[in-house]
Amino acid sequence: MAAAGEKIAELTGVRRKPTQTRQFLKRLGMKPRKVAAIPAKADPETQAEYKRQILEPRLEEAQAGRRAVFFVDASHFVLAAFLGIVWCFTRLFVQAPSGRQRFNVLGALNAVTKEIVTVTNDTYITAREVCQLLDKLAALNLGLPITIFLDNARYQHCALVEQHARQLGIELAFLPSYSPNLNLIERFWKYVKKECLYSKYYPNFTEFKQAISACVAQARQKNQAKLDSLLSLRFQVFHPNALVAA
Repeated sequence: MAAAGEKIAELTGVRRKPTQTRQFLKRLGMKPRKVAAIPAKADPETQAEYKRQILEPRLEEAQAGRRAVFFVDASHFVLAAFLGIVWCFTRLFVQAPSGRQRFNVLGALNAVTKEIVTVTNDTYITAREVCQLLDKLAALNLGLPITIFLDNARYQHCALVEQHARQLGIELAFLPSYSPNLNLIERFWKYVKKECLYSKYYPNFTEFKQAISACVAQARQKNQAKLDSLLSLRFQVFHPNALVAA
C-alpha cells in the first residue's frame, strides 16, 4: 500500500493513508492479484496470429461436430511433497516421501467432450509413446478428421511421429514455442495436482500412481461442472505492452 500511495501522490498530488489508498483502488475496480508468469521467450504477436489463423478455426469445426480436436502434453509426476494452502489455526505438516520415482502421463484431451486418452510409464516419454497415443486416438473410430495440438518437444516434433500421424490421417498442429497458455491440457494437469496431490501423503509409489490414474480417469464423472469451467475454450494471449519486466 505504501508504494501505491506514493505512486498516486506522484500522479495526482494527493496523499492518502494506506487504508484510504486501499479503498481508493477498490473503487477503481482494482483488487490484489497474484502475479502470473509466462515464458520470457514467448512471442505474444505470434501467439495471437496462431490463435486466430489455426487454433480457433479448428475449434469452431470441433464445436460444430465436423472435427475432433485434442490437446496433447505429458505431465511428469514425481513422488514428492506437493504443498498446498489450507485454512487452519496452526501450521500443518505433511509427511514427505523420499526418493525421486516418476510417473509419466502422456495425455490427449478432447477439446469438446473433455475426455482424456493416456499412455503412461515409469521411465521416459519418447516418440514411441507418442505413436502409441496416436494409435489410441485413431482406434476411437470417431469418423471425423482429427487434429491434435502439441508443443515442440523433440519426442513429439520428430520424423517418426510425423510419419505415423500421416499414415493414420491425423493432423499435427504444433503450437508456437513457449506457449503453454495455448495448450488446454496444461489446465487439466494443474487440476490433477490440486485434486489428488496437494497436501497429501502417499506411502509408496504404487499408491501414488493409483491416485493419479484414478483422478485422471474419474475427472469427468466427479467434477464435470468444474472441468467445463476450467477447460473452457478461451485462451489468453498477452499484448506486449501488458508484460512487466521485473
